[in-house]
Amino acid sequence: MADNNSVLTVSIVTPDGKVYEREDARLVIVRTKSGQLGIMPNHVPVIASLEVDEVKVKSGSDVDEIAVNGGFVEFSNNNLTVIADSAEKQGDIDVDRAAAARDRAQKALEIARQKHDNQEILRNQVALRRAINRIHVAKH
Repeated sequence: MADNNSVLTVSIVTPDGKVYEREDARLVIVRTKSGQLGIMPNHVPVIASLEVDEVKVKSGSDVDEIAVNGGFVEFSNNNLTVIADSAEKQGDIDVDRAAAARDRAQKALEIARQKHDNQEILRNQVALRRAINRIHVAKH
């Protein structure tokens, strides 16, 4: 294995526990509230809020994709930690379940728009983004 200064240790955790861990990553790509961020070994320390999006972890020719539903990323000393409400590795995503969640969110969003219920509109927009993100990650 390469020395500790040329690789990243990556952990993704949720309230239910650790979802993902890798100790030999060369690049991690996340989407923060400020835009896309690529982190390589020896990057300056970072703390940022995450969007609902995928986290890509690259090591050599391997690329792992994890659907993350918001949260935070913290990086220092070549250790990157994502803390999220929920996260799923690409191979663990049930596409049929995600598609059903997308359809439910779309229907509920349309009803909320007809009723001009802004809270329900926002809630269902988030649910829709999460479902679409899971489908997107699963199909890569």
